[in-house]
Amino acid sequence: MAAAENELLLPRLPELFETSKQLLDEVELATEPTGSRIIQDKVVKGLDLLKKAAEMLSQLDLFSRNEDLEEIASTDLKYLMVPAFQGAFALKQVNLSKRLEHLQWARERFLNYLTQCQYYHVAEFELPKTKTNSAENNTANSSMAYPSLVAMASQRQAKIERYKQKKEVEHRLSALKSAVENGQADDERVREYYLLHLRRWIGISLEEIESIDQEIMILREKDSSKEASTSHSSRQDKPPMKPFVLTRNMAQAKVFGAGYPSLASMTVNDWYNQHRKLGALPDQGIAKTASVQRREEWSFERVSQYFTAFHPWADCSRCDLEVQKGSSATRRSGKRGGRGR
Repeated sequence: MAAAENELLLPRLPELFETSKQLLDEVELATEPTGSRIIQDKVVKGLDLLKKAAEMLSQLDLFSRNEDLEEIASTDLKYLMVPAFQGAFALKQVNLSKRLEHLQWARERFLNYLTQCQYYHVAEFELPKTKTNSAENNTANSSMAYPSLVAMASQRQAKIERYKQKKEVEHRLSALKSAVENGQADDERVREYYLLHLRRWIGISLEEIESIDQEIMILREKDSSKEASTSHSSRQDKPPMKPFVLTRNMAQAKVFGAGYPSLASMTVNDWYNQHRKLGALPDQGIAKTASVQRREEWSFERVSQYFTAFHPWADCSRCDLEVQKGSSATRRSGKRGGRGR
């Protein structure tokens, strides 16, 4: 007796469906923000009602793969839209931490609805591709990111056709709505009315799945960029590596490496001006005695250091010979000059 009373208190399937449909219409036409408390309460309530309706449909086994569309009662056709309504409500949820989860669940519900409609041949359309693993996701993302011109043209044409069909369906629905809701329509018009609703939601589901795929791709790229930035920051926390230069031989290592023997202390112009003041340039002739003494003090070691600094690959043995010759010639010219005086 108590069980019978509880069954009477439970909402029936038509009441669950109509209430959830009314809530969905209110959410779609609401002027308040989607994240407002009023809208979110309606979304939660609608999802709860549709969950109960789906469980009841599963218990009643109302739709079977062994029957055709013509075998389904006209008043039962509307219950095929339950998965589509669930997907529409799921997209209205605003929890950012679970956005990806909501998108995936909504896509699953829309795809379930499209699969049922394709099985019953409600309309002619191409079923979206399913994504079963990450490899297929990457392939779909890459094909979505770089579509061919033919694919873009076909997608554009399909969208145009769906838009035309949507406008035609909405026009016919508005003509049948009042008669069906008031109970003045016969079975044929009732059947046409719900079939038009099924075709309308086919177009909506196809469009929503395209939008969901794009949003999922954006969210995953965002997560991957966050992971990359996190790993980059962790690498920056490590002590920096000491810079080094790859060299082919020891001579290059002395010049480019850390063992540079003698850094330059003046520029070429400074060196030229210094020797010009000392009268040690070839075009200045014989220099004074002080200049000669300073030139003699320019030993082989200092010349070799200079050539090593500016010409690391020069043959310093030749420099030795030239310095010795220069020193001898300077001494002889100095002696002859002294005898003349």
